Amino acid sequence: MNKKIILIILTLVLILIISIVAIIVNKTRNSTTKALEENKNNLIQERKVQDKEVQEIKIKVGNEILNMKLEQNEATKVLVEKLQQGDITVHTSQYGSFEQVGDLGFSLPKNDTQIKTKIGDVMLYQGNQITIFYGSNSWSYTKLGEITNKTESELKNILGNSNATLVLSKD
Repeated sequence: MNKKIILIILTLVLILIISIVAIIVNKTRNSTTKALEENKNNLIQERKVQDKEVQEIKIKVGNEILNMKLEQNEATKVLVEKLQQGDITVHTSQYGSFEQVGDLGFSLPKNDTQIKTKIGDVMLYQGNQITIFYGSNSWSYTKLGEITNKTESELKNILGNSNATLVLSKD
């Protein structure tokens, strides 16, 4: 009989230990899940802030300021990183009476696709040249963005008369 009582007591102790371990594991799992969820939420929030930080850059042409709304792609991310180091000056030339094109002095990641451009489009050409359109063309480009604060005729007047010097900046 004593063996039966001891066996019952040992079984109850074992059940108690298993229950305690299960509670500890569950709490640990919940804490880990909560920490991972908080981490994920923080990363998402951080990414939203980063994306909102630079959605537009400025391009100065003479006395004119062009607001360029950025595309969300690898090329613009690297461009913004370059602009963190300071303004970028690009000397452009007219080409085909519909665009200004100039060498950036560095390469950006390209994801060229056949595009029919419109007035105000800003494109990456061959990975290292920026092109601003004051007319239309169809070619393989990576879109960087578009000018949002000038009309078609204003862009033609600003860009269509001679070669230009562009100063790209975050501000």
